[in-house]
This record gives sequence, C-alpha cells and structure tokens, in this order.
Amino acid sequence: YDGIHCEWVDGKVELMSPVSRLHQEINGFLLVLMNLYVVEHDLGTVYNQTFMMRLPSRRSGREPDILFVSKEREHLIRDNFFDGAGDFVVEIISPESVERDRVTKLNEYEAAGIGEYWIIDGWKKEILFYQLGENGQYQQISPEPDGVYRSKMLPGFWINVAWLWENPLPLMKASKKLRLP
Repeated sequence: YDGIHCEWVDGKVELMSPVSRLHQEINGFLLVLMNLYVVEHDLGTVYNQTFMMRLPSRRSGREPDILFVSKEREHLIRDNFFDGAGDFVVEIISPESVERDRVTKLNEYEAAGIGEYWIIDGWKKEILFYQLGENGQYQQISPEPDGVYRSKMLPGFWINVAWLWENPLPLMKASKKLRLP
C-alpha cells in the first residue's frame, strides 16, 4: 500500500488517518530529543513512524510513532522492518486512534514484552507512561512532583512533561534563534 499509512494486524490491513500538525510537532520534538540522547550514549537506534515492527506475540506489524531498539537487539533490524517487539515505543493519539492506542496497543505491547510504552494525547494534554514490571504486566508510572519523568529503557533520559504542551515546542524556539551562514 504505497503512500497509504496502514498497519498489518492479524492478516488484515488497518488503514490510518493522516496525522495532525500537533501530532507531527510532538513527534518531531520527541524524535530529535530521544535520537540525540541515544546517539550520544550509543544506546541503539530510534525510528520514526512508518518503520514497522513485527510483534512476535501475534500476527501484527505495527508502526509506532517512535520506536527504540537497544544496541543489543539491533541484529533484528531488517531493511524494511524490525523483526521483534521494540524496547520502547511512543504512540501519539489521533482522534480516530484513542481506543487503538489506549487499549488494543497497550495490551499488544504488554503481551509482546515492550519494556516501556508512552501514550501521548496532545488534545487533552495528557501523557501516560507505562513500564513493564517483573511480572510481565504494565505499571503506570507518574512523573515526579516537579513534572519530570525518567525513562526505564533509556537510562539517564528524562523529560519534563510540561515541555510537550509549550507552544511552540522548546526545540522550535531554539531553532528560530539559530542563524545559518
């Protein structure tokens, strides 16, 4: 399905609606932030939406908004997909994806053993952080009282949740100050 955003779920094509400007801005901000951190600390690889991961727990090919693969698991990266469940996944909710991201994917990602899952709802200004416990079940983790959340799968990586609701986002402000020759 060239040029159409879709996922392969249980042998069927599941069409996705185009993403909003808010979705793209949040995704771009997190992608840059996470990628800079992962590269600087040589932790693995970060992928953007439209790079598929094949879940071993069911016949599904999901394309999360952000996918992190640890260095130890990079041998599972293929030309067009990651052959396994990612270590860390971010989904940014679109109006039509609320049930899919909050329920269906939450259950799929937990069953697949994805260590950390963030669900971001830019419209409600809400972010849910899930970390896989030793019992194989997700536990919702709250940010610290100052609004900082510390990642389990990216040691040392943290984010202030309030950054996601700034307009423009912090990197956009910084990029406007840059002067290129």
